[in-house]
Amino acid sequence: MLFRVFVKKELETLYEILAVNHVVGPTSRGMAKRGKELFAFDYLYDFQDLRLDFTTTTHSLKPFVLPFQETLSSFIIEDGSWEKHVDLNIYKQHVFFGVHACDINALNKLDKVLSEQAYPDPFYTGKRRNMFIIGIDCHPQPFCFCRSMGTDTVLHGFDMYLTDLGDSYFVEIQSARAWDILQQIPTAEPDEEDHRRFVETVEARNREFSCQVDTSDLTKILDLEFQSPVWEEWGKQCLSCGTCANVCPTCYCYGVSEHVDLDLQGASKIRQLYSCNLIDFAEVAGGHNFRPDSSSRLKYRYYHKHRGFQEAFEESLCVGCGRCGQACLAGITVPDVIASVRGQEEENE
Repeated sequence: MLFRVFVKKELETLYEILAVNHVVGPTSRGMAKRGKELFAFDYLYDFQDLRLDFTTTTHSLKPFVLPFQETLSSFIIEDGSWEKHVDLNIYKQHVFFGVHACDINALNKLDKVLSEQAYPDPFYTGKRRNMFIIGIDCHPQPFCFCRSMGTDTVLHGFDMYLTDLGDSYFVEIQSARAWDILQQIPTAEPDEEDHRRFVETVEARNREFSCQVDTSDLTKILDLEFQSPVWEEWGKQCLSCGTCANVCPTCYCYGVSEHVDLDLQGASKIRQLYSCNLIDFAEVAGGHNFRPDSSSRLKYRYYHKHRGFQEAFEESLCVGCGRCGQACLAGITVPDVIASVRGQEEENE
């Protein structure tokens, strides 16, 4: 692992060097009702649109690797023969400029399911391998509980990672590509003062975390409380709208549908992301629904995040970004649900 520092004025030069690729970064997208600025990851065409001081984005990077809807293949019949076309939808490397640790960790978790199994998803994996990621430290929001989930820092899955020291950036380098790119701007070896400022910056950031989730023995507690009445109570609040899965950086459930042209000369196979909270998620042929009520669907979503994934990969699928609670129309948050399952007072309102 290598470290360098460079003065802030060189950030624009770094951006321009990388701009030969598609650059995606956090940018302002308007104001909410109470004057809160809204940020989103979007394609950037001007350095001035890059907002590294962003709080959190409404959505994560997931739409760039798992689009909401994607054509997997198409078929055409012509002159008595048929032709199949498969497009992985990868045309150019993407540079993601300014990504918080929780969102990088979310991609690492998706990798375990979609890239590192016996049958990797070529559509996801192709996009993932064409990502150049520049991470940056965040300022925790009141709803962020990533520190409780161990995702407030990230050890891999990026090319370089920036920490703001005031007048300069402290850079952690994790790829040869990042090293080569940094050779094109003036950088220096961190000295003792840089290390001291880095440690002080990290410690100050850690003190900003206010939202917490007690994850000790959580898998065992979930097993013990599988029939707990608290699931019925949360189910009564849940609107089964699927908004939580839409903004979640690690939800990957999807459905595949086939569409045949009316003239029978063409067809396409389309994947669309789905949510386990939707009423027909567990409906099978014949009309039987294994999870007909909202309480069971909500419960199984939590068990997948904090129990099933934990058993399979020894880590939770949740990264603690808090987006689901902010987007939920019923005001359901992970800290409140976990606290109620543990029999604790809801402290993170």
